[in-house]
Amino acid sequence: MSSSSEPRHLNNHQRDTLLQVFGHPTSHNIEWQAVLSLLEAVGSVDQRADGKYLVHVGEEVEVLTRPRDKDIDVQQVVDLRRMLTSAGYGALVEDLRAKGKEV
Repeated sequence: MSSSSEPRHLNNHQRDTLLQVFGHPTSHNIEWQAVLSLLEAVGSVDQRADGKYLVHVGEEVEVLTRPRDKDIDVQQVVDLRRMLTSAGYGALVEDLRAKGKEV
């Protein structure tokens, strides 16, 4: 992925979710459905028979559990940051911020 331009495969809502995931302090208001949309855009998401989600982003593979509420918890944010950083999306977040994009 080129860090010099915004990827066309992310819509504005998905870019906002990406910025929320990398935000400091950690947001407690990141909706599960928004996260699924982002993950489907940057990788693949398969719901397993046990109700958990198998997520592939770049070389990373995670099993995520849908939260009881609509928002993901802090540990899920940490796991997503690691996964997305490994896939090169940390650099994209820095590019977006340098262009003045914030949530």
